[in-house]
Amino acid sequence: MKMANTDETIEFLIRYLSRFGDNRPLYQILSTALSEAVRVGVLGTDSVLPSERFLASRLSVSRVTVRRALDDLEASGLLKRQQGMRSSVTPRVEKTLSSILGFSKELRLRGVKPGQKWLLRQVSLPTPIESMALGVPTTEQIVRLVRIRFADDIPIAIERATVPQGFLNSCDLVKDSLYEALKETGFMPSRGVQRIRAGVMTRVEAVALESEVGQPLLIVERRCFLADGRTVEFTETRYHGERYDFVSDLKSDQFI
Repeated sequence: MKMANTDETIEFLIRYLSRFGDNRPLYQILSTALSEAVRVGVLGTDSVLPSERFLASRLSVSRVTVRRALDDLEASGLLKRQQGMRSSVTPRVEKTLSSILGFSKELRLRGVKPGQKWLLRQVSLPTPIESMALGVPTTEQIVRLVRIRFADDIPIAIERATVPQGFLNSCDLVKDSLYEALKETGFMPSRGVQRIRAGVMTRVEAVALESEVGQPLLIVERRCFLADGRTVEFTETRYHGERYDFVSDLKSDQFI
């Protein structure tokens, strides 16, 4: 972790509070100001904020106001606090849209430690949605894998993956990476299609992601195909919207 540039941070917050004051409670305005400081890079990823006492003194507000603002941002996932330590900006994970990379491999390439907690591993009949997405009849068995994904021990996504059992005969073959398991069975996908949409957390999702009901989600549906066109994977991943970014590289021929 690194200490935030205190003078720059305080200057930004004072300027924001003086320009954007409104009828909301002061702690909410301060919470918005801190969020904006993170968004524009004044407070970088993993930066440690000044103490509550220091912020209250320099911003001429009460410590209660500062604490409530920090509590809001911690609940939203933007900040994290550990016992006896100051608040710090939660690392955001970037995911590239232009390639098929597994979650664990992509995080390791970015210097982030991946982790997981299995919620479900089963062989069963598909739901109507899974049957349609995978192109299999509702009488054909599939492997279903549901887990919480972590980045540096912070929960950032709930992943639900399904594969026809003909391509993956046992859920026990998947230890960490689904794509490693498919590669070993000879059914590594050659291309994929993703659809991204916005959503909000249900109570179950909020508990799993250590957040609050109504917080933003990025919902990504991915279908991957073999070279012969058969669908080998259908995965829906629900990412914490405050902890995950999607990045796409653009080539010159895409600017029309």
